[in-house]
Amino acid sequence: MKTLQKIYIVSGENSGDLHGGNLVKALQKKLPSAIFRGTGGDHLHKAGMDIFIPIQQMNFMGFVEVLMNIRTIWKILADVKSDISIWKPDVVILIDYPGFNLRLAPFIFNLKIPVIYYISPQLWAWKKSRIEIIRKYVKRLLVILPFEKEFYSKENISVDFVGHPLLDALSQESILPLPNTEQKPMLAVLPGSRKQEISIMLPEMLKAAKAFPHYKIVVAGVKSQPAKLYTDILSQSGISAELVWNQTYALLKSSHMALVTSGTATLETALFNVPQVVCYKGNELSYRIARQLVKVKYISLVNLILDKPAIQELIQQEMKAENMIDFLHKIETGPEREKVLEFYQELHQHLGGIGASERAAENIISQCID
Repeated sequence: MKTLQKIYIVSGENSGDLHGGNLVKALQKKLPSAIFRGTGGDHLHKAGMDIFIPIQQMNFMGFVEVLMNIRTIWKILADVKSDISIWKPDVVILIDYPGFNLRLAPFIFNLKIPVIYYISPQLWAWKKSRIEIIRKYVKRLLVILPFEKEFYSKENISVDFVGHPLLDALSQESILPLPNTEQKPMLAVLPGSRKQEISIMLPEMLKAAKAFPHYKIVVAGVKSQPAKLYTDILSQSGISAELVWNQTYALLKSSHMALVTSGTATLETALFNVPQVVCYKGNELSYRIARQLVKVKYISLVNLILDKPAIQELIQQEMKAENMIDFLHKIETGPEREKVLEFYQELHQHLGGIGASERAAENIISQCID
């Protein structure tokens, strides 16, 4: 019987690194002699994977930004192809990051190495033409959102819903709240993890936070970005705010409400039962292109999963401090806050329960061992 000894993982974003780390831990329990190599960040490294290229070199967002860095991206793609060819893994697991990974999949397939795609590209939102790449080159697609299984099944894709791995991440950690000597309620500010997001989002979020002097304002920083990026913005804001590093879960456990940049953080915030206002503003040209291509009603995972406007979204021109202030006041107390918390309970029921990483590991092994 064939065994999996060499497993290559390609992750290019922080959320993929988090879920990839938990997947590696689950695979190690079942395949204790397996070795792991690929692209990733701290979570995958701590789980025992040999990092070929760190995600800090791969994390670009937006059409314009990708074009500006296209030479770097093509160089990394070529390097990863070469590394896979030389290392000859038994399987390659692609995690989200579609612009890169969907270009990599045909190359891996042609090497006669099975490709497992974990965490679906959001092809149901845009670029449905890419479905043919999944159908032709991916052995199995493992999805984490409940509506994705039906979508891909209709397209004749080999797909399994394994549940959302964020539930694993939260259940495995002993999360203590942040110390709060000021004894004020906390307002969490989550400005994203990419440099361009933080540069655009954080100044406006801090303007809104000024309207809540009775709150302790805490900004979630990520270690992949330089401290100066945050401290420069904080010093220019004129607001007294605390900056914490890589402690988003501790912050959310302590917070009464939050301003959150669209992305995985919206779901994390919901799972901590923190009412939130979701914000997004990007390069104007990138946004205009995206509006023409993306066919979804919402930008936050919470609203997408529930298929209704459970939490407030402020996008592009609507992402102004005065709008954030207005909606924060609405969810601070009273019926609007209670309604959001009820939606969060409904959300929990849609996510498949804990064990997503274990189910994904079992599926990968069953697909790859004869």
